Amino acid sequence: MKKILAAVAAASLLVGCSSGTNSSSGSSGDNKTLTIASVDQGSIEKVVEAFKAANPGITVNLTTSGADQYQQQIRTQLASGTAPDVMTVWPGNGNPGATYVIAKPGYLLDLSDQPWAGQLPDAFKKVAQYEGKTYNAVFGLNGIGAVYNDEALSKAGLTAPGTWTDLIAFCKAAAGKGTPAFALGIQDNWVTQIALYALVASTVYSGDKDFDAKMAAGQATFAGSPWTTAMAKYQEMNSAGCFQKDPLGTSYEASQTLAATGKTLGIIQGNWIIGLLKQKNPSGRFTMKALPATDDAASFVMPAAAGAGYGVNAKAKNKDLALKFVTFVMSPEGMKTFNEAQGSLPTLPGAGTTVDPGLAELTSFVEGNRTVPFMDQLWPNAKVQQTMLSGLQEVFSNQASADEVLKDMDTDYKAGS
Repeated sequence: MKKILAAVAAASLLVGCSSGTNSSSGSSGDNKTLTIASVDQGSIEKVVEAFKAANPGITVNLTTSGADQYQQQIRTQLASGTAPDVMTVWPGNGNPGATYVIAKPGYLLDLSDQPWAGQLPDAFKKVAQYEGKTYNAVFGLNGIGAVYNDEALSKAGLTAPGTWTDLIAFCKAAAGKGTPAFALGIQDNWVTQIALYALVASTVYSGDKDFDAKMAAGQATFAGSPWTTAMAKYQEMNSAGCFQKDPLGTSYEASQTLAATGKTLGIIQGNWIIGLLKQKNPSGRFTMKALPATDDAASFVMPAAAGAGYGVNAKAKNKDLALKFVTFVMSPEGMKTFNEAQGSLPTLPGAGTTVDPGLAELTSFVEGNRTVPFMDQLWPNAKVQQTMLSGLQEVFSNQASADEVLKDMDTDYKAGS
């Protein structure tokens, strides 16, 4: 684990994405009731149960929702004074619910004096802080890749592809057997970025580790870079039958069911998907591998980043209990519970987390320093990502070209913060 943390700390770690549907909700101002809003369905529940067991007599009102819905709601709630005590906060600056975006107006409580804050590796601190103050309790490292249903793969008589050429052949063979290679649920627009990021990691960053710095310095653009190659490969995958019919009509939730039950051979997602797949198929075995983007397997890079963490509402009705919950999340017990339920790697040493065996390849890529941050995290504003997400849906519905989307992203990027 020390190797993992050292490798992680060497990178500028960016945002993790995850989603879910709803749970119970409510609010109260008494000192025994805590309100939490989260996107971590399937893992936050276990953490809440453990927190309640450690604090008898308290009530936790938990609401979970998908990332798209959550990001729309949380800013409105914060502005109107109706936000929960504790909330999901993404690292850095990549979306409307990210640290920089909601700390800047003063919506988040400064957590710099919390004991765990000083223990975060520098790379995590960078995206958990705004103007030198820590606002985000980031507890896990996430990665993106192709997650295969081992049983479905075996039943189809196919093996996970190791090169781009193999991937296209794999997709065509899987489609020919009536079992598409990957489930794709881009009815939820945040999902559109996932496969693209997996392709960008190798097509862009394996040949240019300094691409982000060049973008920031105005020396590179999306439209004039290998992002065009990654976009083309994403579209080629669609044309080759890599995905089930009607990805635009398939929700994130429905895509999980397809992959979990063997209706597809897998899904391209973050490691957090494994826990959700196992909920739908408890006896299933799921393995994450790098998504091939070139024919040079030795140069493959996987996206890996600090995942979404938790912040405390600066106007929390129960600030003391909120801080107690965040302290629990960052404790060895809380982190172990969260990481194992979510399938993530811990941000602090000593958590004792048992890493899912299906994540062995992700772990080896992290230890080998063969990862790149999630692409959006240090973009200068959240509009770049929103333009990309909506633009990708338009590409899949033939309403826009990839070149147009990349040019629009460049326009938003150049607008700055």
